Amino acid sequence: MTSVSEGRFRSSSVPLITRGPLRTTLRADDGVLIEAVYDPCTAGDGAGDEQGRATTAIVVAHGFTGSADRPAVRRAAGVFSQRAAVVTFSFRGHGRSGGRSTVGDREVLDLAAAVAWARSLGHTRVVTAGFSMGGSVVLRHGALYTRPGAPGEAGGRTEAHGEAHADAVVSVSAPARWYYRGTAPMRRLHWMVTRPTGRLVGRYGFRTRIARDDWNPVPLSPVEAAGLIAPAPLLIVHGDRDPYFPLDHPRMLADAAGGAAELWLEPGMGHAENAADETLLTRLADWAMTR
Repeated sequence: MTSVSEGRFRSSSVPLITRGPLRTTLRADDGVLIEAVYDPCTAGDGAGDEQGRATTAIVVAHGFTGSADRPAVRRAAGVFSQRAAVVTFSFRGHGRSGGRSTVGDREVLDLAAAVAWARSLGHTRVVTAGFSMGGSVVLRHGALYTRPGAPGEAGGRTEAHGEAHADAVVSVSAPARWYYRGTAPMRRLHWMVTRPTGRLVGRYGFRTRIARDDWNPVPLSPVEAAGLIAPAPLLIVHGDRDPYFPLDHPRMLADAAGGAAELWLEPGMGHAENAADETLLTRLADWAMTR
């Protein structure tokens, strides 16, 4: 699996970017069109490190049935933009993006396109922050897309084009393993993804277009990916009241990273971006800026 082709975006300098949000359409490596939004950093001249703010962008990967314009995603972008520039986008099958959702498989190409776009705007440091499905995607992206010159690894890892790799990874409310059905919300999600009636509910009830085909081959699992991200810093965040994935999931991810990841277990937190309050989002942004 490779990143967006080199030369697809013209490089530019961040100071030349408009101070307001910038919307565009990206093309993933398999041709699917992806809507994306760029929010410049809003920090004042006296807040934080000016050079760090100018060079860093945080790319936000939403959860299943989300989009770049959902309130929880916009809230995260607003908090993050107080520390760094922010790129949000809609995964395939979501929002105004094309294609159909593969629930975490081909979505790694969408994230790679968003990271490449952030770098084309002049940001030399990019941090990916994903929630739920997006949390699993940032883990796989971090494992599969390496820095230029990094040695290849077994298990499908590849040295991708330089503009598509992440310098640090934040995974929030992510599963550790595929096909988990141990909670009622996950059983409902599997019904929506695997049944024709469920996919109709997804399309018209949740504005999410879901692919019919099964994974072939099954993609690298999140727990396998977690062990391949180092030396890039990795933060795993999970709520102790998550109704989708119990605490064995983040613990498995942290264990798989072999001590190379930080693990935050958040008291009282539910699931993904909808449960991430401003205090937590600020802490995530501060971590992203200092690792």
